[in-house]
Amino acid sequence: MITILLLLPSLLQSLWFRLLITTKVGITMEKEQKSKFRRPWDTFRKVPVIQDEQKPKAPIQFLKWFTCIIVTLLVFALALLSKTSFLLLITFGNKTATFVEHNVTALLGIGFVLVFPNVLLLIKSMWKILFKSTAMPTKNTVLWVLGIEFLVAFGAAVLTIVAMPHFDIVSNVMILNSVSILSAVFQVVAQCFYGDMKRFIIIPVCSIVLIILGYILFAISYVISEASSPQVKISVGLAFVGTIFVSLNWWENYSSLFRAQFLKDITRDIEKSRNVVSIYSSLIRILVTAAVLGAYVPLSGQDWKSSLFLFQTPTVGLLVASQIVSSAMCHWFVVVACKMHFLRRSFVMPMYLLSFAVLIVFLVPVQFMPLQSKPNSTYCENIQQNSNDKWVDMMIKDVVRTVCTRDIVVNMRKEGLVFMGISSLSWWMGLILSTIYVWYLKIQRIERTKDLFVRRMYEGAFLEHSMLLNTRFVIRKRIKEKRQQETIKVFLCATMWHETYDEMMSIIISMFRIDKYRPKANKNAHSDVEFEFHIYFDDAFKDNDNGRHANEYAETLVEVLTEVYTNFIVENPSIFKQTPPLLSQEIINTPYGGRLEYTLPKGNVLMVHFKDKQLIRHKKRWSQIMYLYYILGWRLNRKYFKMFEEGAELTSLKDVQKREAHNTYILALDGDTDFQPSAVMLLIDRLKLYPEVGAACGRIHPTGPGPMVWYQKFEYAVGHWLQKSAEHVLGCVLCSPGCFSLFRGSALIDDNVMKRYTTKATEASHHVQYDQGEDRWLCTLLLQQGWRVEYNAASDAYTNAPQEFKEFYNQRRRWGPSTMANTIDLLGSGGLTSERNSSISKPYILYQIISMAASILGPATICLMIAGSLMFIFKINANVALFLAVVPPAAYLILCLKLKSDTQITIAAVMSVIYAFLMAGTLISIIGDLVVQDTFMTPSGLILIGMVLLYLLTAALHPKEFSLVIYGLLYFLCIPSAYLLLAIYSIVNMNNVSWGTRETGGQAKTAAVGAIKKHILQAACCKCPCLGSYEVMKETPAAETITVTETTQAPLEIESSPGCSQNSYQSWIEHLQMKSNEFPLEESTLSMDEINFWCGLQKKYLEPLKENKAEQEKIANDLRVLRNRVTFVFFFCNALWLVTTFILQAIGDTVSIKIPKVYSNGTHSTTETFSLDPIALMFLLGFTLLLLIQFFAMLYHRIYTLIHFVAYADTETRAFKKKSQVASVLDSDHQHENDETDTALYTQNTSAQEGTGMFV
Repeated sequence: MITILLLLPSLLQSLWFRLLITTKVGITMEKEQKSKFRRPWDTFRKVPVIQDEQKPKAPIQFLKWFTCIIVTLLVFALALLSKTSFLLLITFGNKTATFVEHNVTALLGIGFVLVFPNVLLLIKSMWKILFKSTAMPTKNTVLWVLGIEFLVAFGAAVLTIVAMPHFDIVSNVMILNSVSILSAVFQVVAQCFYGDMKRFIIIPVCSIVLIILGYILFAISYVISEASSPQVKISVGLAFVGTIFVSLNWWENYSSLFRAQFLKDITRDIEKSRNVVSIYSSLIRILVTAAVLGAYVPLSGQDWKSSLFLFQTPTVGLLVASQIVSSAMCHWFVVVACKMHFLRRSFVMPMYLLSFAVLIVFLVPVQFMPLQSKPNSTYCENIQQNSNDKWVDMMIKDVVRTVCTRDIVVNMRKEGLVFMGISSLSWWMGLILSTIYVWYLKIQRIERTKDLFVRRMYEGAFLEHSMLLNTRFVIRKRIKEKRQQETIKVFLCATMWHETYDEMMSIIISMFRIDKYRPKANKNAHSDVEFEFHIYFDDAFKDNDNGRHANEYAETLVEVLTEVYTNFIVENPSIFKQTPPLLSQEIINTPYGGRLEYTLPKGNVLMVHFKDKQLIRHKKRWSQIMYLYYILGWRLNRKYFKMFEEGAELTSLKDVQKREAHNTYILALDGDTDFQPSAVMLLIDRLKLYPEVGAACGRIHPTGPGPMVWYQKFEYAVGHWLQKSAEHVLGCVLCSPGCFSLFRGSALIDDNVMKRYTTKATEASHHVQYDQGEDRWLCTLLLQQGWRVEYNAASDAYTNAPQEFKEFYNQRRRWGPSTMANTIDLLGSGGLTSERNSSISKPYILYQIISMAASILGPATICLMIAGSLMFIFKINANVALFLAVVPPAAYLILCLKLKSDTQITIAAVMSVIYAFLMAGTLISIIGDLVVQDTFMTPSGLILIGMVLLYLLTAALHPKEFSLVIYGLLYFLCIPSAYLLLAIYSIVNMNNVSWGTRETGGQAKTAAVGAIKKHILQAACCKCPCLGSYEVMKETPAAETITVTETTQAPLEIESSPGCSQNSYQSWIEHLQMKSNEFPLEESTLSMDEINFWCGLQKKYLEPLKENKAEQEKIANDLRVLRNRVTFVFFFCNALWLVTTFILQAIGDTVSIKIPKVYSNGTHSTTETFSLDPIALMFLLGFTLLLLIQFFAMLYHRIYTLIHFVAYADTETRAFKKKSQVASVLDSDHQHENDETDTALYTQNTSAQEGTGMFV
């Protein structure tokens, strides 16, 4: 005891010294940890290429303003042409008109103008009923619609045919503005229902007062101020009645605001049965207009026998044609202006100024018209028709004569002129006040036409009034209820496997761009869309001496994340600004492998799911099933199920769950996709705008160097320019590529979609359809369930394309058979699919059948083209050339059935080079033949010139991609390889269901990455691996050892149990923690609920496939049988086509079609002709028709792509500026605090360094 007491001071001193040393060392290590982000001598950076799209460039701004100016001018000019043409027809309907010999013809023209929009509506509605399902209206709805439409049609016909021809031009221009009378009344009534009597009701009340004042003054000017004829007085009364009847036309715009349940029921029923109701309304209007016109002519003392057909009176026919064409085009451009957010500049303002512009057009030329003045005569007395007058002068004189018939004008009665002027101004002001709500209308980025306008069609006689009054009225309540916009939740899910360092860098930068574009930290500034990022990494583990470790590809991903995070965390780097330390992230052991959870610089979450193929099924489709069930099953449905268990109301719970599923989007990505935030937002717009859209894809651009990629650049361009656009316009897109596609959650969880997507391939056809083209199969399931798939050409995404010939052939070997299998599956269920899916009509199915037939007959067509090339170059007989063209591909077909895949590709490469030389010679020969023949009107010349012009024009409509036409020559040279040899290789090797790409285990990184790895600190001591098995909350039997494998994998010994398998060692966590020493990874755990979810999902759908030799041999044999059957049918069709052509060529001139030779100067040869067999002509015409259909569909698609892009550029710029201002205010104080903290931290580090320098 004494000894212990004597040694106690020395022991305490030793312990104190050790504690002091430990404290100093800890401070030093902490100082070094903090100061390594503050090294002034090491502030130079290696920054990856990061291109942001926060502000539109100058060309986009120029495009926006240029488009705005063009649309504004077109709307104004077309509306002006429409109204002047219509008023001229009314003027010629007056008996005093002299320009038109028969006034009845002008009245007939007015009738055509009135009924033409109804004819268009009738055709449109019948087309929709023919190809889409529709509901039938109730009896009450039909009676109500027929009654209203009868009054409107009767009022319009009486006003324009009976009354207006008796008025002067000024009154006719302005009286049309009074058709807004009942709209103003409806607004007043609606405002009374909603309560704000002082602020908003005054505007429609003033409108009513002004319109009534116009009526009174107009009647005074015609009835009291001058001695008008009884017919004119009757016309005044009929005009008042007619305008009131016409103003009933827009009752539906206000029906939902009234409390009458009858009107609400009628409105809802009309919405459901719009197509049938439109047919009824169109027919009743046509019949009523015809009846009024037919009755008025004899009642007015005129004779139908004196009328002429419109084409017999060129002037009237031209006016009618100008009016109906300009009105239809003006209506369309108004819709375009609204969708582009040019509402005020291009729609409202031109419509308001139109009446005065028409008066200027009619009255200003009078001042410059030469007249023969007489002494002591008035201006009106000098207006006399002269035989030498031009037709323009004659029309203007007829217009002016309508004014000169007024007594108040002839005698210059001031009170009458004042009454006429005030009444005209009152009507115009009344129209403005009754439609002023349009000026303040707020619309979405791209609004649907039916959400913008109540009725589908315009009114021919009331163009500007119908479009203004037809715009949906939004009631302004006294208490403004701020309806929160439903937030869209977007999950970006990328699948990875053996991507390289550069490929990983592309997609990680793209995700960080999204994080910067929509920060989660400032929800007040960005609340419309929320993002969350997921990466599912296949086969991420490998065996090591001390357990399972993350392989080199997983390590590369962690290094890429660290590098990108470091560059994005500092927005404006400076040597005087401290780089903040990287926050610690989470690393978790999971039942399927492992997970990294990162909180990105702007607050969004990124999860990296490392899959261990010993624990869970690998490959892309199963990774997709993982994130579909995790997001839509575990994250979405489980949340509402728990709320239901806690006692929430079932009905409201179902509605909320349905809405959230509808607003949950999943962006499927490949591990090498590069994209900008605008590309994602443009796809989001399509799903937000159209609730029936289940998926949307963008324009995919292949990237990479080399001729193989150059070929694919043009191939992708042509496919998107023509084929994808045509599918979108004619029906819907059949395949949304898995590298960049946005899916709607409610579409994926629909019946027979996500559940069926989990089907394991058990038959030979399943392996081809399910696993070789999983993205196309998923779209097929969506289409068969009734969902629409769309294509947005403005949404650009970039992905690496195969750069080697072998990799390209292997990729297309997967794509070709799977495309054919899914298309045949869709066409086979075409009848049922067309009933469920309104976007897939019977004509569209016929279009796809023709396209499929053309693709099947592609090899035979290429053989015929090669035969033609041989004829051109070597001047040999047609049948000999055809025989020589068929022999090489037939030999290649036989070799493919005998040789290995790599040998087949090598032979195909050699043959491709030979065919390229032949195609080059063919091109030169065709050009030379055109010169020799002295004409381009030859079959080959027309085909060549037509294709070149079509592709050049198509490329010109895609100015950003016009440079891709350079690769068109390479595409032409590779046609035999792509459409002949590749088709043979794909069909013959369809029994090979391996992936074919990224299967080599080469280096995953560039030399730069290797250099980085050399500087990573290694652990100084060994640590014992921890046992990381989770406790399952139930008793499980003893584990048993089984052998599992997939068809293309070697057998692996794993430990499994009926409960759940997982990595039994934590060494991979420590390994990644050491690899990521600059980015701290803190170990965490999953909740027990989530563990049970992953175990249940793994057990039911994602267990690694067990090796079964007998089953594998059976599937391999079935695949060979399927290959043989498909090969026989495929090449039998091609052989039949070739044999038919051979026989027709052997018969010769007997069945050939003779085409006379046409020289360049337009003359015809009497002796020389060109021969073309009937089948070749039929195929040529069919191919030409198919291309023309695709071309015009592309034109239509380009117009709406431009509309969407301009709308996005305008709205997103303003929204971003506004949100940036809000974010800067919210972040200013926080940033100031961070700066003070950084300064204090730097001072503390400096002081610590000075005080503890002896311990370093």
